[in-house]
Amino acid sequence: MGTHFSRSVAEGRAFMQIIDGRPVDALSGERIDVASPSDGKVFASIPASGEADVDRAVKAARHAFDEGPWGRMPAVERGRCLTRLFQLVEKNGEELAALESRDTGKPIRQGKADVTATMRYYEFYGGAADKIHGDTIPFLEGYTALTLREPHGVVAAITPWNYPMQILARVVGAALAMGNTLVVKPAEDASLTTLRIAELALEAGIPAGVFNVITGYGRAAGAALSAHPLIDYVTFTGSPLTGTAIQQAAAVNNRGVTMELGGKSPQIVFADADIDAAIPVLVNAIIQNGGQTCSAGSRVLVERPAYEKVAAALAERFGALVAGPHDADLDIGPLINPAQRDRVGGFIAAAQDAGIPLLARGTVAPDAPEGGYYQAPALFGNVDPDAALAQEEVFGPVLSLFPFTDEADAVRLANSTEFGLVAGVWTRDGARQHRVAKRVRAGQVFVNGYGAGGGIELPFGGFKKSGHGREKGFEALFDMSATKTIVFNHG
Repeated sequence: MGTHFSRSVAEGRAFMQIIDGRPVDALSGERIDVASPSDGKVFASIPASGEADVDRAVKAARHAFDEGPWGRMPAVERGRCLTRLFQLVEKNGEELAALESRDTGKPIRQGKADVTATMRYYEFYGGAADKIHGDTIPFLEGYTALTLREPHGVVAAITPWNYPMQILARVVGAALAMGNTLVVKPAEDASLTTLRIAELALEAGIPAGVFNVITGYGRAAGAALSAHPLIDYVTFTGSPLTGTAIQQAAAVNNRGVTMELGGKSPQIVFADADIDAAIPVLVNAIIQNGGQTCSAGSRVLVERPAYEKVAAALAERFGALVAGPHDADLDIGPLINPAQRDRVGGFIAAAQDAGIPLLARGTVAPDAPEGGYYQAPALFGNVDPDAALAQEEVFGPVLSLFPFTDEADAVRLANSTEFGLVAGVWTRDGARQHRVAKRVRAGQVFVNGYGAGGGIELPFGGFKKSGHGREKGFEALFDMSATKTIVFNHG
């Protein structure tokens, strides 16, 4: 993919949702304006769906599962459809990266990285579709017992605005590989690449009705989807508050759910760590996507003998960071919308009012459009472990530093929030690496590193308030299916 990007991508386009293989508007005809976070200007629109639109999408998915060819298609053929989708994403990568970047505000290089990860999801699940097997179970004399993995049926997927393409791919790949049909409701702030990929899915040979996309506000379309009685399973990525509401809606129909609900992820830096290797990783883990990442390394815990060195190195890096429009391809782009910009700004102001030391602050590029939703990165030191900055998910480019005294203190601090999604451990001591990785309460723990380029093969999910269920890797295929036991009495 090239480096040039034009602001004219999707200019003035009225996007349509995809229901039963056809582009359709909302039945009401109402639409939602799509504004670029870089300048606040409207450049496209999407349908504002309601309960009636949700109903027709769910019924299309239900019919496709019950009566269509998808459920009876051999697993290898489903995998080939996903492989063709991978190839189409690769072929249209330039367009998708540009669309994702403009829609979300992330720098264009991050949009390209998201395309690469998206491709890998469809490639991985295309190859995995025929690799999930059942078991035979030793049982009573005269009986044979076996298990099958079967699809849930119709899966509702409610996806967020921070990584629309990637999170769509990890849900769609696993759900379709197992033979489910889907109704996807992307966040109203970032729906465009989801709609485009639904078009590509039809081109890849995925039958009409198997992969439906509705757009609209969460309080209307999202609520109706999670509560629909014909939905068999619900998957959601977003805030704990919304996740609770979705679980309550699904519980009325006794439906299963997968919930990925954010984090307050710690990185633990011991004095014997390779500090020079750690610093750029610590910075990138909080500024990637403007800090709007569930797994962002938002807390850095540093052993006291190394604290001043780490704080000084991070402050030097933070002071040089620059925020600007997506197509300037700077360190970070704008935040997704004015509410998120103001929320992050509120955390920064409250921390300063509380007397928490501000060690460094980046800048906003002087030529950044005035209408953009910018927040310069901020680094705070000696943060009180009970402060809001230490406990709540900021979801912005704000990093907090905490000193600790010993290994037990480090683990206590790492586990001191309601979240448990990801953690990092930096030390050369091999025994300590194992001890701390096991004691930290997180779904993923990285040792002497953080993140893994999407980590498509690595099971992902949280403990505590970070949710439950697992996505990515083969674990996601288990979440997207159910075990059936069959017992033969043959005498």
